[in-house]
Amino acid sequence: MQIEVVDSLSDIPAAEWDALVASAGGNVFLSHAYLHALHTTGCASPRTGWTPRYLIARDDSGLLQGALPLYLKAHSYGEYVFDWSWADAWQRAGGDYYPKLLAAVPFTPCTGPRVLATNDEIGRALMHGAVELAKQLQVSSLHVLFPSVAEAAQWQDAGLMLRQGVQFHWQNHGYRTFDDLLASMTHDKRKRIRQDRRYVQEAGVHWRFSRGAAISAEDWAFFYRCYETTYAAHHSTPYLSAEFFERMGRDMGDAAVLFIGERDSRALCSSLCIASGDTAYGRYWGTLEALRSLHFEACYYQPIEWCIANGFQHFEGGAQGAHKLARGLLPVATHSAHWLADGRFADAVRHFLKRESVGIAHTMEELNESSPFKAATPLPLEGGGAGGEGDLGTGNTLDASPRPPLPDPSPTRGEGTKR
Repeated sequence: MQIEVVDSLSDIPAAEWDALVASAGGNVFLSHAYLHALHTTGCASPRTGWTPRYLIARDDSGLLQGALPLYLKAHSYGEYVFDWSWADAWQRAGGDYYPKLLAAVPFTPCTGPRVLATNDEIGRALMHGAVELAKQLQVSSLHVLFPSVAEAAQWQDAGLMLRQGVQFHWQNHGYRTFDDLLASMTHDKRKRIRQDRRYVQEAGVHWRFSRGAAISAEDWAFFYRCYETTYAAHHSTPYLSAEFFERMGRDMGDAAVLFIGERDSRALCSSLCIASGDTAYGRYWGTLEALRSLHFEACYYQPIEWCIANGFQHFEGGAQGAHKLARGLLPVATHSAHWLADGRFADAVRHFLKRESVGIAHTMEELNESSPFKAATPLPLEGGGAGGEGDLGTGNTLDASPRPPLPDPSPTRGEGTKR
């Protein structure tokens, strides 16, 4: 087996790459079309601070056996696992936090495999190869964002510290209609959702959806107008270009599901989901006019109703947002894994993660106590816990560097507008 570093997917046949993705569960965000579109449109490129450094494993015949999408990052934007305070602390101590090495799908806070491998041996080799690459590049750190629970444990075995976050996901418990879902909820939450929906209906908003190739060029153009407008309202700049969405609609089959709200026969707002397997992922939304409860209808109620009608079992509502709990999305633990080159800084981060994990556990407990459902079905805090005891940072300690202050656990920057 040979492991090499490549900076482009251009020389890897899409069919060969996608066969590897299929062997790892078929997550659409790891498809050749999705990743290659991010690169070739310039959205995730050296110009924007995302320099591909993919690890590729081939057998002696040259056949692709494993891959690990990695990026050399010049900043921490577009990640949704906040390490800005770590960067600030390390740079205040006189070090250079950037560039760092990142295993993630750009701009996509969705859990899934990060290592693609035909067997566990190749997977472990890629994980250790990522740590070795970080050392060779003399970067400050390696970060793995939103791996599955099982893969997070494997990264911990490879010597990385684990961290947890919280997202809100909806699960289909055999609902036949949206009213079935409402019937399973407590009276006050059911009343609140009906009130939300009534506000939008009384405003005269009607909905239609299109999927995959049925999404017209005009609808994509309208979606992007909404997308840009909403980012501008939050004084932020979109990460993704109109060309990226056009390519996604053209090259990714029926993955894209676009909801458009209309009033008086004119398009008013839009919401984009990505379907993969039995899960729909809420990605972006936008509106040309602010209406009461329109965000909830476009981003949660319409996609969930679509999931019920089409037999999808899960809906992930995107990053952040405790307001999702009252709309039927329950808290779920997400995971990340982290290696830091300097042993003393790694010790400081390890202590921080232990404190943070206590706060995450309390947050999950409080959120589950506020379940909107009659029979509470709290989802457990999955995985092995934050602040794993792997031997981090050894073998590459910067002894001349001053000990950095303990990082502030509070995130210092937001991430634009999501869901």
